[in-house]
Amino acid sequence: MQNLTTISLDSIIQNKNLSVVFQPIIENAERSIFGYEALIRGPLGGTLHSPVALFAEAKQQGRLVELEFLCRELSILQFKKLDLPGKLFLNASPETLFQPNFKSGQTLKLLEKIGFPPSRVVIELTEHSPLENYELVRDALKHYKEMGFEIAMDDLGSGYSGLRMWYELRPDFVKIDCHFMCDIDNDKVKQQFVRSIKNIAQELDCKVIAEGIETVDEFQFIEKIGLPFCQGYYFSHPEPLPIQKVENHFFSDRRVTKRSKNRLISSKKVGDLLQYIDAINVSTSVETCADLFKQAPDLDSIPVLDNNIPIGLIRRNSLTNLFFSKYGRELSGKNKITSLVDRHVLILENNLPIEQASMLISDQVRSKKALEFIIVSNGEYQGVGSIIDLLKEITNLQIDNARYANPLTLLPGNVPISKRLDLRIKEQIPVAVCYIDLDHFKPYNDYYGYEKGDQIILGVADILREVITDRDDFIGHIGGDDFILILSSDSWQKKCQKILNKFANWVRDRYQPEDLLKGGILGEDREGNKQFHPLLSLSIGCVSLPPPICKTHHDVAVLTTYAKSMAKKMKGNSLFVYNDIATDNQRRDKAS
Repeated sequence: MQNLTTISLDSIIQNKNLSVVFQPIIENAERSIFGYEALIRGPLGGTLHSPVALFAEAKQQGRLVELEFLCRELSILQFKKLDLPGKLFLNASPETLFQPNFKSGQTLKLLEKIGFPPSRVVIELTEHSPLENYELVRDALKHYKEMGFEIAMDDLGSGYSGLRMWYELRPDFVKIDCHFMCDIDNDKVKQQFVRSIKNIAQELDCKVIAEGIETVDEFQFIEKIGLPFCQGYYFSHPEPLPIQKVENHFFSDRRVTKRSKNRLISSKKVGDLLQYIDAINVSTSVETCADLFKQAPDLDSIPVLDNNIPIGLIRRNSLTNLFFSKYGRELSGKNKITSLVDRHVLILENNLPIEQASMLISDQVRSKKALEFIIVSNGEYQGVGSIIDLLKEITNLQIDNARYANPLTLLPGNVPISKRLDLRIKEQIPVAVCYIDLDHFKPYNDYYGYEKGDQIILGVADILREVITDRDDFIGHIGGDDFILILSSDSWQKKCQKILNKFANWVRDRYQPEDLLKGGILGEDREGNKQFHPLLSLSIGCVSLPPPICKTHHDVAVLTTYAKSMAKKMKGNSLFVYNDIATDNQRRDKAS
C-alpha cells in the first residue's frame, strides 16, 4: 500500500495532476472581493485527494518543497488565466524554509516568467507543527517583503505558537481561526477574544481576516465590530470558477465606506444638538408618569434614570396601549415603570462628532423609527437629541463637502482640509501632517496621455485609502498630484513607509515593458528639452505638530511645503520628517 501511495505522489508531481480552487476574501466596508485564497486538491477519488493527506505524504517522502512550489505555480497560472481581481493568497508552510532543497527567490522568478506582479501576491503562512527558529523565518519573510510580497498568518488561535508567532513575524494580515467565528454572535468569550485580536492588530499595523464565516448572524457581528475582511461559506465555497462579484443582499443595510469616512468633516458635536427634558427615576410609578405626559401633550417620550445614569425612555404610546387595555390603569397604575422602559435607545456622549453619530443612528432609525437619542457626559444624563436635527446637520454637511470635494478622487479638497487642520489645532491634538507629491508626473502625463495620468492619481488615492483606515485619520486631495494626510496614530511613519512601498510596486505595472526595462521614459522638461525621466515616485514631507506650534492652517502649510520640497530633493520614493520646529520658531522670533 505504501508503494502505491509513493507512486501516486510521484505521478501527481510529474504530471502536475492537481486542481486549484479559489475562495474569495471579502472587504466588508467596500462590499467587494479583496482577493482569493488558492487551495489545492489532489486527484479526485484517490487517497491523496485531501490536501492534508497530500502534504503529509510529501513531508514523509521529503518532497514538501517540491510539492509546495508546484502548487504555487499552478495557482498563479490559473489565477492569471481566469483574470481574477484583487490579491492572490498562496499557502506556504514555514517548515519548508528549513528543508535542504529550499531555494530562495524561486517564487519571484516564477512570477517574472509568468508576468504576474509580486505586489498582488500574499504569502500565507500555515503552521502545522511547532515553530522554534523564529529568526530564520523572520529573515525569510523580510526577504519576501523586499521582493514586493505581503505576508499573512493563518489560523490564529489554533497553532502551536499563536500570539508569539504573530508578534515575532509582524505579518501584514492575520487570519482568525474559524473556531472563534462559529456561533460568535452568541458566545461572549469568543466575542471578547476577537475584539482583543482586533485591538492588537491596530497596534501592530496589521489587517484582520475572519475565517469560517458561515451564517448571516456571524457575518453581521464581525461587520458590526469593524473587522475589515472575512471569508467563508456564507459568501462562497472554494470553487474552480469562483464568483467575481458579491451581491448586496449578503450585507446589512449599514454601510460606512472608506470614501464616505473622509468626506464628512464637521466641527460640531452631539452636545450641540442637546435639548433638556426633565427625566424621571426608575422607581417612578406608572400613574405619575401618565400625569406627566398629560401635562405635556407635545412630549412623546421621557428619559428614565437610575442614579443619574440613563437606562432608556418611557414612550407615550406604551402607556396609551396599557391604559386602553381592560383594567390596565387599575391594575398597573401603582406599579413602577420599569417594565415599560424602552432600553433599546441610543445613548451618545456629548463630545462625539456629528458624522460618527450619524453612522450609529442609521440602524435605529430604520428598525425602530425612533426620533430621539439620549445625550450623556461621562455616562451621566445631560438631555436628549433629535434625530431629525442630526439628519439636517448631516445633509448640510454632505452638501458642503461635496461642493469642495476633488471631482476626480472625491476626496476632500482645500476648504475641508483647512477646516480639519484648524479643528485639530483648536483641539490641541498632536498630529502628523504629511504632504504627498508625485515626482516626474508631468512627463508621464504628456508621454502616456491624460487618461493614464488620471489613473495614476486615482491609484494613489486608492493606496492612501487602503493604508489610512483609522477613524481619526484624514485624507485630502489638494489638487493635481498633491495630497494631504492628517494622522493621529503613533504609527504614522510606518504608514507613510507602507504607502511608499505599495506605490513602488503598483506603479511598475503602469509602464510599457520597454519603458520599464529602461527604468523610465524620454520626455520633454518644462523648457521643452528632451530629458530622461525615471519611473514615477512619491515624495512625502511630514511635520509632527505638538499643539502650540501652529496657530492656523496657514502655518501648517508653510512647514509641510518645506518638508515636501526636502523630500523631493531625495531620489526615488522618499520620506522627509521635519523635526526642527522649535529651532525654526526661535529663528522667526529673533527675526521679528
